[in-house]
Amino acid sequence: MLKAIEEARSTIRLETYTFAADDLGQRFREALVAACRRGVKVQVLVDGLGSISLPTAFWDPLREAGGVARVFNPISLNRVSIRDHRKILVVDERVAFVGGFNIASEYVGDGVTCGWCDVGLRIEGPLARELATSCDVMLGRADFRHKRFARLRKSAVQEEVVMEGEQILLGGPGRGTNPIKRALSSDLSRARDVKIVVAYFLPSWSLRHELAAVVERGGRVQLILAGKSDVLLSQLAGRSLYRRLLKAGVEIFEYQPQILHAKLIIADDAVYVGSCNLDPRSLQINYEIMVRIQSEQMAQQAREIFDANLKHSVPITRQAWRESRTIWRRLKQRWAYFILVRVDPWIARRQWHALPD
Repeated sequence: MLKAIEEARSTIRLETYTFAADDLGQRFREALVAACRRGVKVQVLVDGLGSISLPTAFWDPLREAGGVARVFNPISLNRVSIRDHRKILVVDERVAFVGGFNIASEYVGDGVTCGWCDVGLRIEGPLARELATSCDVMLGRADFRHKRFARLRKSAVQEEVVMEGEQILLGGPGRGTNPIKRALSSDLSRARDVKIVVAYFLPSWSLRHELAAVVERGGRVQLILAGKSDVLLSQLAGRSLYRRLLKAGVEIFEYQPQILHAKLIIADDAVYVGSCNLDPRSLQINYEIMVRIQSEQMAQQAREIFDANLKHSVPITRQAWRESRTIWRRLKQRWAYFILVRVDPWIARRQWHALPD
């Protein structure tokens, strides 16, 4: 990503949830400022909650060099729930990067010996131009002042861009079925081989049913989930679903070496990479992005990544899981599930509908 920024000639669009003022963050800022000084148009959008630790003056050097830096949905108690969780870098409208990576030092490393385990995708061509347009739309909505008509119809940011063998799936709050969930449900309905690596796993009943249905018709479903997590509440809630999934024949593994932050889904020859987790916050509340590519070659590369992570994961068996679940653990897991599946979406819905005109 830094190399692409250094080679930029005309435009740079960076959008991320977390941008930290650490060594890596300062390296990115310096590269962006240098790009501005050589005449490149630079715009940066960071989330108000995810990047809450950034000093107010952090972006002053970029602004002084002629760049644009904005904060999406600055912190306010009456609308704190809805966040921009997307991670996108578009350079010259021809090269783009999407994935789970934020701009912070914890992402530096191989995900095994050091650094969080994550997945990203480099994109070239027309898809990069579409991602640039999406970044521009979100930059214009940074203050998060939606008009009433935007709440009464399907949000313009919640859409899909379809090209031959490729799709950009853009999720966000509002009415209508989430495009990411809709596409995934369609793929799962006919898949025979499903492999998922995801940091926060709390899928809806319908998605759980579709995963079980793959096994019922003779297919295979393998999940690599977080053995170590930066969000303990999410880990507890996700584990409350293990018993039913294991009973349905779904294979569950937990990644061990480092914190798992990846979002990678493979359903036969369809591959999803992006910022979206399989939980209510990603599928109902946050602005998210997934790129879906239908390609046998891409699917093979994705399976190789999955298999590499599988070597560092431990299997969860039905018997071992049943024996490990004390009453106290079950209680904690059920409360975590209630908070993330019931309370969090309820608060977000109230804040969404209460937005001023």
